[in-house]
Amino acid sequence: MLEINPTQTPAHIRHGSSIGQPLTRRDGILKVKGQAAYAADHHPPGMLFAVIAVASIARGRVTSLDVAAAKAHPGVVDVMTSTHKPPLAIDPDIKTNPFVFRMEVLQSDEVRYANQSIAVVIAETLEAATEGAALLVPRYEALPARVGLDAGETFVPPVVGVGNPTENVHGDIEAGLAAASKTVEATYETPPQYHNAMEPHAIVVAWDGDTLSIDTPSQAMVMARARVAELFGIAPENILIRSPFLGGGFGSKGFLTGPQILGVMAAKLVGRPVKLVLRREQMYGPVGHRAPTRQRLRIGVDGEGRLTAIDHHARTVSSSYDDFYEPAAGASHTLYASPAIRTSHEAVRVDTGTPLFMRAPGEATGSIALESTIDEMALACGMDPLAFRLKNYAEVEPITGKPFSSKALRACYEQGAARFGWAKRPLSPRQMRDGDGLLVGWGLGTATFPAMMFQAEARAVIRRDGTGVMEIGAHDMGQGAWTALAQIAADGLGLDVDRVEFRSGTSDLPDGGIAGGSAHTATAGNAIHNAGAALIARLADLATNDERSALFGAGNAGVIARDGQLFRRDDESRSEAYPDILARAGLAEIEARGMGGADTAAQAEYAMHAHGAVFAEVKVDPELGQIRATRMVGAFAAGRIINPHLVRSQLFGGMIWGLSFALHEEAIIDRRSGRIMNANLAEYHIPVNADVPSLDVLTVEEHDPHVNALGIKGVGEIGITGSAGAVANAIWHATGVRLRRFPIRIDELLTQL
Repeated sequence: MLEINPTQTPAHIRHGSSIGQPLTRRDGILKVKGQAAYAADHHPPGMLFAVIAVASIARGRVTSLDVAAAKAHPGVVDVMTSTHKPPLAIDPDIKTNPFVFRMEVLQSDEVRYANQSIAVVIAETLEAATEGAALLVPRYEALPARVGLDAGETFVPPVVGVGNPTENVHGDIEAGLAAASKTVEATYETPPQYHNAMEPHAIVVAWDGDTLSIDTPSQAMVMARARVAELFGIAPENILIRSPFLGGGFGSKGFLTGPQILGVMAAKLVGRPVKLVLRREQMYGPVGHRAPTRQRLRIGVDGEGRLTAIDHHARTVSSSYDDFYEPAAGASHTLYASPAIRTSHEAVRVDTGTPLFMRAPGEATGSIALESTIDEMALACGMDPLAFRLKNYAEVEPITGKPFSSKALRACYEQGAARFGWAKRPLSPRQMRDGDGLLVGWGLGTATFPAMMFQAEARAVIRRDGTGVMEIGAHDMGQGAWTALAQIAADGLGLDVDRVEFRSGTSDLPDGGIAGGSAHTATAGNAIHNAGAALIARLADLATNDERSALFGAGNAGVIARDGQLFRRDDESRSEAYPDILARAGLAEIEARGMGGADTAAQAEYAMHAHGAVFAEVKVDPELGQIRATRMVGAFAAGRIINPHLVRSQLFGGMIWGLSFALHEEAIIDRRSGRIMNANLAEYHIPVNADVPSLDVLTVEEHDPHVNALGIKGVGEIGITGSAGAVANAIWHATGVRLRRFPIRIDELLTQL
């Protein structure tokens, strides 16, 4: 496990609760000094290097590999192929649970998509392995590639996302549209997008008989350990996964992928430790991505501008061999009040790696289409987009009728609009220019993301010296989990944060759950909170049942923990320090465990979401069509804020991602070969510093007594869902041109200016 020891904390926040304090990152110094060891930084003795060779076709089979040439290269130790590899305990194409996806680990000579692994070269050096892979010179029997949203026969998938219904219907859609005084029908398209975390997928593996140690970036270590165990037929307790630092995950590291399993197989084959790291271009295929969508929205309003129907239908793709369907239409379930709502999905199969979770799956793709269409209807009604949204504000979740556990969206609209200056926005487009003659536009997007929780466990310890320990196999993808979770630990133990040792990042610790779905702080945090509460209860029992204690007779509920002491609630002049309680009991330390998980009864009764509003300003050159986002203001309500500093950073990141969605990101696929043509950071466009506008984030106070004991909602993904639509709507307001294919391209804009 990795231990993050206390660092200096500003004096003005050393006492009282750590929750809500803007503490700096506990891992920051390690990262600034370059001392944070990521997976690929590990080099066990005798380690070899593995490099995968990948398919250059999208469909067919490998007919030959020049293995002899590769093995003849100095430094090459072995070449793993479909006919020369260690056996697996089960077929990797068997799906043992809904969170298992099929992977390509040389089980046959079949090629399912371009960039699929077709061999692994293992060598003494990275250079030798790379050169050996180039010498394989694969030959293929190729079949025509199936590419794009119109590639094959359309079908209705059994579920979308993981277990979500393909269709949801509330009310009579056709009657609502027929009764409408105005209707809008629009079709929007979003492209395939690929994870581009700074840290590529990597694995360092060492076998010792039937025990296995693995260094690999993971958003779900215990789930990864279970997958390795079933594939190799060994006990999970014989596997140690270390994942203290992730250089970004965004969903792509939630599941072990084929290349990572190939690293385990390679180490088994050669009997030595092996490191395998994907090159940037190799991440475009085997590690998941966001699928493209084509979304048709039909909405109707009555004569007063109130919605009568929302019909949101999405077409998406999955791979030829597995099932994951982007739940894009689901974005219309929760935002706007309408007596009739229908969301539905269809799909086609294409020759691609299986799409998987990518930051705000479903909501990101669906909300940009929904928010754009809502603005189209506001225009048809002659209404300000904010006024239209407020007129159709949902007081209960529209698709289910459940009350919200909390909802401060009105305050988000109000505070964000005031900070942005929205009241000065002219209703019609092309009414504003700057001093250089550039067209200026202002747009709005509503943000929402479900407040989810998974299962987790934590272990808490108080030592006789008055310090605490909190252990949980949690994950920090760079979002600051170590800091925020340590703050919750300190609060639960009644200690200053610099008196708590926080241990995390390895699979032998209590299961911290999955770092995904914007649920990690809530999930792991509530397990930590409950472990702390259980430990304080044990400590209180020791004191209140001891006649020698100043707390004798107070009862468990009669004491509170603060600053390393227990105080009587009815008389705080009577207290006792933790070390004194333990010393008198003859204990070196005391421990307890706590669980965290969703309250199913509350979930059945309430709709649980975070909300927000994003306002964007863009400038457009009317002659060249160049677009520059210049200003964005986001106001978000996400329950209790553990660390405002980290939350602000997360929301900034989401807003930048939304900007990227609207203007930059797109994987371009050669329709003839099925190969991705821009599988690199030079041509797969994401925003650089020069593209990022002035950003301003407001966190709106919100108390949620139902979502979980700590009142936490996630913030990792919500920033995308309003920002993309806000930028798209601002471009329309600047130009009067409504583009419905993303990212918005200069050439398409120019043809209509």
